[in-house]
Amino acid sequence: MIRIHQVLATLGYGDAIGHEVLGIQRVLRSAGYESEIFVDTADYRLEPQTRDYRELVDFSRPDNLLLHHFSLGSKASRTAYAMPDRMALIYHNITPPEYFVGVHRTLARQTFRGRRELQAYADRCDLAMGDSEFNRQDLETLGFPRTAVLPVVPDFAHLDREPNWLVARDFDDEWTNIVFVGRVIANKKIEDLVRWFHAYHTIFNPRSRLLLVGAQSGFERYLASLHQLVGTLGASHVHFVGHVSDEELVAFYDVADLFLCASEHEGFCVPIVEAFYKQVPVLAYAATAVPSTMDGAGVLFEDRDPLHVAALMDEIVSNVELQNQIVDGQLAAVARLRSKDFAGTLLGFVDRILTNPRAPKPHVAFDFWGQFDAAQELEELRLYRPAIYQALPELTGDNLQVTKERS
Repeated sequence: MIRIHQVLATLGYGDAIGHEVLGIQRVLRSAGYESEIFVDTADYRLEPQTRDYRELVDFSRPDNLLLHHFSLGSKASRTAYAMPDRMALIYHNITPPEYFVGVHRTLARQTFRGRRELQAYADRCDLAMGDSEFNRQDLETLGFPRTAVLPVVPDFAHLDREPNWLVARDFDDEWTNIVFVGRVIANKKIEDLVRWFHAYHTIFNPRSRLLLVGAQSGFERYLASLHQLVGTLGASHVHFVGHVSDEELVAFYDVADLFLCASEHEGFCVPIVEAFYKQVPVLAYAATAVPSTMDGAGVLFEDRDPLHVAALMDEIVSNVELQNQIVDGQLAAVARLRSKDFAGTLLGFVDRILTNPRAPKPHVAFDFWGQFDAAQELEELRLYRPAIYQALPELTGDNLQVTKERS
């Protein structure tokens, strides 16, 4: 019997990738496939639903299929690469490292190496799927010969819970609530959200507040710079809420008058369609996958000038008829998204993979990844410290001959 397992670095609780992984497992098991989830790490609430990636060795079979979720390189990924199983890649995008230089050196290095490591899978995979057309095009650019789109169809069940009454008590009043949901991370451009809100609050609506809902851990330096910006601007009523429960998230969407997104790099951006579902008007910067995620709904803009964005915010918040038109369009976009046959699309790709000739089996020497890491380090030096190459001897005719003889 063919078994279809999933492999990924980390299974998080309540995030978009976690929801998709669990949804894929439900589809596969409903179709009669045995299916396990192998991870490097998992949120403690999801650990009972996972297996340690080192167990792959015992489960691996040449006829099995591994669905490999790639976001950053990991021990789980490298182990899966060496297994004899067929492999399909599901790509959730890697944020360019430039966003993290100066605010998170470790993540800058991880994202740089992740994008390079991803290319090693181009010939390993029978099919590489992006969860958006933007991500599929990224795979194509990186050299993957067989690509497709496995659409994100968000599960909104977590938004149908009763809202947390404490949040409603604190923020459900006569003030205007501008909300953003997402990790406090550099590519989300939270600093621009603060600047735009400050302009709106100062010029148009002093009875307004900005609610930034999302995890903050791991980006303390960036968070500190945001607090410094708030202090420098004298921007009052900016609330860094942090990570919240599902019930609290529902309450924040319920009290929101506008969802504002400044992000410059998104592979999909699930909170946008969550706001659609919760009937919150969305105003978003038109970058990367955001326009396709919004699917003609909401309001997109390209001019990041604070006065321009503040004027757009005021036009939406102060015009009830316009809000209703925006929400109607957003609900139509949600209906189109939910009408997509995720299960049928996934199982169709599985059949296509299993019936077509497979990619060549991997040949992984004992030092394969060691050499790969060494090449990455040299590439980092070439890109970020090019002057170091000036210390190498110039390749003249004499030492060129010596080099040839040694080789």
